[in-house]
Amino acid sequence: AHGDDPKTYNEAISDIDSKKWLEAMQSKIESMHSNQVWTLVDPPEGIVPIGCKWIYKRKIDTDGNMKTFKARLVAKGYSQCKDINYQDIFLSVAMLKFIRSLLVVAAYFIYKIWQMDMKTTFLNGYLEEDIYMEQPLGFTSNDDDHKVCKLQRSIYGLKQAS
Repeated sequence: AHGDDPKTYNEAISDIDSKKWLEAMQSKIESMHSNQVWTLVDPPEGIVPIGCKWIYKRKIDTDGNMKTFKARLVAKGYSQCKDINYQDIFLSVAMLKFIRSLLVVAAYFIYKIWQMDMKTTFLNGYLEEDIYMEQPLGFTSNDDDHKVCKLQRSIYGLKQAS
């Protein structure tokens, strides 16, 4: 019924489902604002902000029907420099044997297991470093189009994100 997910912002806004993609992006921006992910600031002298891009995904239910449209803002963390933008990289990964043990206990006691989709999973960690990012495409303020986002919290794509 629907084609491939858009690869770029321009493809999303010209897609047959452009209204739904724009709603998904607006929802993500509102979530980031309410979680105080960044503040708009004048770019400090000598600082080159890292870029960002939108990633799009159509979520489909178990019957193959369209469920939701997801837009994720991702920092271009590959341009971060060690000892300038970050010190260490930490990846929190669940050990497979722990998950298997949990499933065995749940099966033994006939517990129900639920999967949850967390919208702001990676927006919990406050950043220790000063990281500046370009404003997201399509969501720059006309009055503040020269400003950059000073990240307060980690987002997808950063070296500090999981």
